[in-house]
Amino acid sequence: MISFSAKVKSELAGILGNHKHCRKAEITGMFQYGGQLGRVERDCYAVGFHTENAEVLKKGFTLLRKTFNIDTDKNLSEQQLFAFLEQMDAAWAESLEHVANRSCCKRAFIRGVFLAVGSISDPEKGYHLEFVCEDEEQARFLRSMIATFDIETRVLERKEHYVVYLKEGTSIVDLLNVMEAHVALMELENLRILKEMRNTVNRRVNCETANINKTVNAAAKQVEDILYIEEHKGLVSLPDTLYEMARVRLDNPDATLKELGEILVPPVGKSGVNHRLRKISEYADKLRDREPVRLDELD
Repeated sequence: MISFSAKVKSELAGILGNHKHCRKAEITGMFQYGGQLGRVERDCYAVGFHTENAEVLKKGFTLLRKTFNIDTDKNLSEQQLFAFLEQMDAAWAESLEHVANRSCCKRAFIRGVFLAVGSISDPEKGYHLEFVCEDEEQARFLRSMIATFDIETRVLERKEHYVVYLKEGTSIVDLLNVMEAHVALMELENLRILKEMRNTVNRRVNCETANINKTVNAAAKQVEDILYIEEHKGLVSLPDTLYEMARVRLDNPDATLKELGEILVPPVGKSGVNHRLRKISEYADKLRDREPVRLDELD
């Protein structure tokens, strides 16, 4: 099964800018952060990218061909390699200027870096997007480019690399938009909405369950107190209002305070019912502690 990260890269690999300055910004981002040079044999060199994604590799070679007119199907001589590196250095310097002044080039540059060294976790499991950079200078520069779109990233050192990362769903959505991964953005947004809905439902269910448990426990305690009074002193020892309250609670152990109040004659509000039940519980507690009780204290 294709990963979400691979889906994002597949979408980004299909974007080929119409303007040469954007293509140059993207390929310099790819090559500066994830490019490779290899010696095939004496005076014979190959240019490539550090990736296992065939679509990313194809795009990198396409951009090299369109930007620098390099035939990627053939190896380079040492002279051609030096010429390419000079071109790349010049393109990097030019791209820095374009990236600083053009939003479209910044987007292309960040997209190129993500294709080369970026990844994103499965949003079903969590939110995490990162770029693994070779050194701190690369990480700081990339972070500053992303910051121009009002997206805050963090940098951490991991083994011998520096990682620029985001862990907030909204920030990742914003960065996908910057890189123009609109299909992946919509998929992530849909997952975020579903996840938030599930969380909201779970919170409500948990809250309602907690309230039900609280009500059930309180009612059980009230019945227990009333039975204790009945056994040790008799309910007739209670003032009339509390006696009636005790009888109604015993007859309706599962009723809410509101329902109990509606049964009483005359009806009593929730606060009045709560007050009477609290007085009954206080009386039961004093009987358990064998404390003297004055009847006027129960009114």
